[in-house]
Parts: sequence; C-alpha cells; structure tokens
Amino acid sequence: MFSRTVEYALRAVVHLAHEAPKARTTAQIAEATQVPKDYLSKILQGLAKKGIVDTQRGVGGGVSLTKSPHDLTILDVVNAVEPIERITTCPLNLPNHGPNLCPLHKRMDAAMALVEEAFRGSTLAEVLADPTSNSVPLCDGTGAVQTLRLRASE
Repeated sequence: MFSRTVEYALRAVVHLAHEAPKARTTAQIAEATQVPKDYLSKILQGLAKKGIVDTQRGVGGGVSLTKSPHDLTILDVVNAVEPIERITTCPLNLPNHGPNLCPLHKRMDAAMALVEEAFRGSTLAEVLADPTSNSVPLCDGTGAVQTLRLRASE
C-alpha cells in the first residue's frame, strides 16, 4: 500500500525525531535506518524542499527536523513524499457515474480517509513514546527514548 520511498522517509524522520534536536549526517541516518545512502539522500532532498527537514553542509552540519517531533505528523511526512490520493471522481471516467463513486470506489476512498486521519493524528513524538508497544522504532530502547517519553508527557 505504501511505497518503499514512503517507508524510507518515515524511517528517516523517526530516527531524526529520536535524535532531536541533534543533526545527523546522511551516512548516520542511512546506517541507523538501513536505507541505501544514495536513495536516502534523494529522499532527504525532497523532504528538505517540502520543509520537513533542514540540511546544513560542512563541519557540524547534517540533517535535522524543522519542527519539534511533537508538532510533526506522519501525514506531514507522507504528504511531503507521496501524498495520499483520495478518489473523488470515477477513476474509469464512466459518464453515468459522474461525481458519484460506485460502491467499490466509495469504500476504497473511505479506507484512504481512515488512513489519512490516523496519520494526521499521530505525531512523531507519539510514535516514539507509544506505551502500547514493547519495541521502539529503529532503536534498542535505551537512553534518549526515555528522555523523549518524559518530554511527551509534559
């Protein structure tokens, strides 16, 4: 349902949220997220163009989030990479359907609306501090995650 690009972009921003506010190099992000460095570099360029990350060249530079993990949603990231496409008119261009969706496409659009709403309501901080999970995205659950969980509850 989601492309590899969306998956990789989400891995990258979750890692950056985990490390926030520190900047990380592309190589560090690639290693932590197991994303090929060249592919990741293109994804990060796209995220920078959409205002999700900031990139700084040179010593002390790197990639960092432009917003707090508490203010950045999964939907922000997904829409920056490959926006969720809603079905608003008949994809088959059947004239008798007009603006009305058939039962199949109506259900497909309703499913996409649910995904969109779930992603809109999930910040990166919430993903990292999810109390219902025994595992923490992309890390072994040490140190910084506990700090983020404390910040999330403030």
